[in-house]
Amino acid sequence: MNSGHMQPPGNDAPAGCPFSGARAAHTAQPAQAAHEASHVPGDAGWHNAQLDFSKSMSYGDYLSLNSILDAQHPLSPDHNEMLFIIQHQTSELWMKLALFELRGALDAVRTDALPPAFKMLARVSRILEQLVQAWNVLSTMTPSEYSAMRPYLGQSSGFQSYQYRQLEFLLGNKNVQMLQPHAHRPDILEQVRATLEAPSFYDEVVRLLARRGFPIAAERLERDWTQPTRHDETVEAAWLEVYRHPQQHWELYEMAEELVDLEDAFRQWRFRHVTTVERIIGFKQGTGGTSGAPYLRKMLDVVLFPELWHVRTTL
Repeated sequence: MNSGHMQPPGNDAPAGCPFSGARAAHTAQPAQAAHEASHVPGDAGWHNAQLDFSKSMSYGDYLSLNSILDAQHPLSPDHNEMLFIIQHQTSELWMKLALFELRGALDAVRTDALPPAFKMLARVSRILEQLVQAWNVLSTMTPSEYSAMRPYLGQSSGFQSYQYRQLEFLLGNKNVQMLQPHAHRPDILEQVRATLEAPSFYDEVVRLLARRGFPIAAERLERDWTQPTRHDETVEAAWLEVYRHPQQHWELYEMAEELVDLEDAFRQWRFRHVTTVERIIGFKQGTGGTSGAPYLRKMLDVVLFPELWHVRTTL
């Protein structure tokens, strides 16, 4: 996976974790040192760490941990429901970051700022790796354990995740019918509809190809953005030229590989979702009314960036 993109010079972040308690290298003034010493217990093992946060922001304050850690409300008496809730809540947080990075990368591509876009795309691929690994935790739940809590879930289903739907739309898998699960929440519906009606990330990359001089068909450059990505011969011809002469089109070559990395990671996430569902509920109907595992297996056939995969056969 391409993940070795560095920040531009001058944007170096301070080394070390901001929450590790590590202090910047400097020589403390005598008055400051005396003040800090007065706040340290007799054991010098505290390394002058600040211990009193009555008048300053703490780690928990910064992260709003009270709100986050008070957001788990199991409806069943079953012990395993906490795992189920946290699995899905943390996945939603990672999806929030994935959307943030993808939209940042999309803005960068629109302005031809490709190196920052590469960094953000690589990060999204790593986020998807994290989401893949999360299924390993949920897979510790047995069919018996899930059956004990399933009646309490009602019709709620990950199928209804509006962040996941926006992620699909942003990556080009558009479907106007998928607005319906969000019709009861006008604010959310507006967000999802805006993503549906805007060019996908790949649409913007195709426009980039045109700006770089490749003869992309006019109907591909100004199509109905609410429709899913379809294979286009002129787009594949452009990628074929890029792959045949990478040194002449290095940024586009790297963009192509970042997109392949991204879709590969997305496929693995989908596949791990399927196998986890099959392991826990078999082929029962999903809580949201879908066919469950068969529906998820069908989604494995969706190709986000078709020309980038087909060109490998053409080369």
